[in-house]
Amino acid sequence: MPTYVAFLRAINLGATRKFPKDAIRSATEAAGGSDVETYINTGNVRLTHSARSVAKVQAALERAYAAEAGFEVPTIVFTTRDLATLTARGDDLHDSHEGEVGNHYVTLYATAPPAAAIEAAHALEHDGEAVVVDGRAAYVLLDGDIHTSRLLASKEFKALGQGTARTIKVLRTVTEKWCRD
Repeated sequence: MPTYVAFLRAINLGATRKFPKDAIRSATEAAGGSDVETYINTGNVRLTHSARSVAKVQAALERAYAAEAGFEVPTIVFTTRDLATLTARGDDLHDSHEGEVGNHYVTLYATAPPAAAIEAAHALEHDGEAVVVDGRAAYVLLDGDIHTSRLLASKEFKALGQGTARTIKVLRTVTEKWCRD
């Protein structure tokens, strides 16, 4: 059976969106997942599933998560091969970036952003901030902090769509743990 990694968006961010790891594991199994593992309590899940489509796995997980959590849980799913490629691309960008990188975030999307939105995001120029959109990921390299980033607050970045962000460090860790095929 294929192995997937799912990234849940906007969970455990306050009193009303609690979704603990044990509940995530139970809901993942209810959606047909097996060999389920989680990493930290921010919604990183490894599973095997009989479906041979990322979209089908995503839909099954979102239904099961909403039923278990009592609220919608947008979920972004990758094959382990695609996640390994995505993480390697992030490492290459990090290594080739001129200047100091204080923070490196990767926003993951269910589908690739529209070409016009990618072009507009790539045209952004903010000192100490860079974005590269490649496939279903937007790699953001910041000299400063995520909370003060002009790039992340821009309408051009928001036009890329709804995604979920992880640090490159988290992606490296889950890739090392779960993407061994």
